[in-house]
Amino acid sequence: MEVTVKTAEQLGLLPEEFDKIKENLGRTPNFTELSIYSVMWSEHASYKNSIKWLKTLPRTGKQLLVEAGQENAGLVDIGGGLACAFKIESHNHPSAVEPYQGAATGVGGINRDIFTMGARPVAQLNSLRFGDISLDHTKWHLKGAVKGIGDYGNAFGIPVLGGELMFDKCYNTNPLINAMSVGIMEKNDTISAIALGVGNPVYIVGSSTGKDGIHGATFASADLTENSSEDLPSVQVGDPFMEKLLMEATLELNSTGAVVGMQDMGAAGIICSTSEMSEKGAHGMKIDLDKVPLRQQGMQGWEILLSESQERMLVVVEKGKESVVEGIFDKWDLNCKIIGEVIKEDKLYFYMNNELVAEVPASTLVLGGGAPIYEREYKEPAYYKEFKKFKIDSVTEPEDYRETAMELLQSPNIASKKWVIEQYDTMVGTGNMTTNFPSDAGIYNIKGTNRAIAMTVDCNSRYVKADPEIGTTIAVSEAARNIVCSGGVPLAITNCLNFGNPYNPEAFWQFVGAIKGMSHACKKFNTPVTGGNVSFYNQMMVNGKTEPINPTPTIGMIGLIENKNDQMSIAFKNKGDMIYLIGKSRNDINSSEYLNYIHKIEESPVPHFDLEEEHAVQEAVKSLIKKSLILSAHDVADGGLFTTIVESAMIKGFGFDVTPDAEVRKDAFLFGEAQSRVVVSVSPSNEDHFIDYMIESKVPFSALGHVTKSELRIDDNSYGFVGDIKKMYDTALEKYLKED
Repeated sequence: MEVTVKTAEQLGLLPEEFDKIKENLGRTPNFTELSIYSVMWSEHASYKNSIKWLKTLPRTGKQLLVEAGQENAGLVDIGGGLACAFKIESHNHPSAVEPYQGAATGVGGINRDIFTMGARPVAQLNSLRFGDISLDHTKWHLKGAVKGIGDYGNAFGIPVLGGELMFDKCYNTNPLINAMSVGIMEKNDTISAIALGVGNPVYIVGSSTGKDGIHGATFASADLTENSSEDLPSVQVGDPFMEKLLMEATLELNSTGAVVGMQDMGAAGIICSTSEMSEKGAHGMKIDLDKVPLRQQGMQGWEILLSESQERMLVVVEKGKESVVEGIFDKWDLNCKIIGEVIKEDKLYFYMNNELVAEVPASTLVLGGGAPIYEREYKEPAYYKEFKKFKIDSVTEPEDYRETAMELLQSPNIASKKWVIEQYDTMVGTGNMTTNFPSDAGIYNIKGTNRAIAMTVDCNSRYVKADPEIGTTIAVSEAARNIVCSGGVPLAITNCLNFGNPYNPEAFWQFVGAIKGMSHACKKFNTPVTGGNVSFYNQMMVNGKTEPINPTPTIGMIGLIENKNDQMSIAFKNKGDMIYLIGKSRNDINSSEYLNYIHKIEESPVPHFDLEEEHAVQEAVKSLIKKSLILSAHDVADGGLFTTIVESAMIKGFGFDVTPDAEVRKDAFLFGEAQSRVVVSVSPSNEDHFIDYMIESKVPFSALGHVTKSELRIDDNSYGFVGDIKKMYDTALEKYLKED
């Protein structure tokens, strides 16, 4: 087959990239070699349009045990000789065309990133975005993705400890499926994704290889269209039981000392693992593709190279220890085949039935080596200034506040996610500390110690669209706030950056702003970025044209609870306890769910936010928890103060009696989403000590009211009884999904 620039363009390569490939090879590539460059130089694998900005993020800190982006996942010191490995990644495009397998294999892939480092996964989180919930297509996306996550994770045996679920019409075509995994290990047992040692054997272990997922990385680096369902072969198929066996075999193998390096075969399959491990070790490999265990007959060399079949890993082993390795994988009844060896030169040689089918320099394929790096044009979109024109005075206050409050509680973005959570196993492994003690963050018990890991995923894409820089600063700050309100200290973040087409200057402006905002917040909270995932080309259809989704830089954060006695719940504890607000209420309904869902107004600025104010609030909450001056803490977020107080009351069946701030518009007080606010409850016996500390801290605070037996009262008006409201709140999402 003759390879031309047209062939390259069909594989997603630019004409200038085709020229660079010819320069690298000193000749025109064959089709297999061109396919190799196509997947390795895709945005999904090389970050060619984003790496310049990613490198500006804060990526160092004494708590980090590996350099950001250098291994399969981030690794953070959590004390006592232990480390926490964690990472978040997207599986958006596969889930758009096949939500069940797309979401399931996203879970499988992120868990492999954790255990290939030598850590045992102990918790999962997910951040899910779907379109208009009234659409049948959205319901299909939601039901398929949730079932895929549940079926894979439950069978694999890892509890889901947190997550978020949001709906917006911008995700109608292109849902976002972001999966996070957290693992624990001895910090000196890390496995590196590296190839070293001339003559060391290269093994492929795990599942057999099929045609699923071929050109998946390229598929993830292109716009979704009405015809994307024709790309269904690009979606991988998962087997959680196989993955469970693979994890146990891998962790056992690590204890033998036979492993030189190991890498998960995710996007781009064998070619990605061989090239990245080789480049990192300044070595190369000779690989016999005909020795790869196959589950489909007649596969060509390029198909074997690019397949993204799941539950596979590449392992470089010390020569002479083959029998140790093979004995372990035989015990677990898994494929374990030598497919090649490590060589000294910077070359990858791929053979099929003794015929050389591809010869490429490893260093030319990867990020940090020869993969291209671009500076993309960006410009402020016209909507940005238009959003700023919004004034609160243009919105009429509700005639019936109780009716509005109940309607808001049933918004799909506010209502209980019980329908989803019940499909996940949240208790397997007995490490979940929030089953009966709900906190703003998920909490995992580090058994045998007095410590626990707090974890969360956060992003309000409506804020980020209104102002990418401030909106992303808020996303990091809210993640930190959730950790702090749970009794922890933030440690580090991973990110999943979901944006539109990077060749669209306005979409890229959103990306650049988000990176700047993330940098500001991460520096302030001392939470370096350990790595993550960029997902561009997430688009929506508007009047027959493609436009970017709302920019969605999802933040995954972990923190450490140094003393389990400090774990803090969101739940009110006793009738008669006082309810206080830390932070300040404002005349602000900008970008709120109230403004969007009740008033159908989508164009408004980002809510009030000040990073110094946010930091001061969090420091105050940390001290209040350490001093045992509060009984609960819950941050004010989506839905505003009313939603926050209702959520704190419902858990133990309490009510409340609250008086609004007379200086603030009532709808802004109840439903506005101005940032840097936390609702706490205080026992009457501690109230004076609480007030003394807050005055000393100089952080604004105010009394809201007190906890009551079961009735919800605001401004001397009854909003109903907690039992009825909880039932309505818990069943709202399910009712949406049952509607015709």
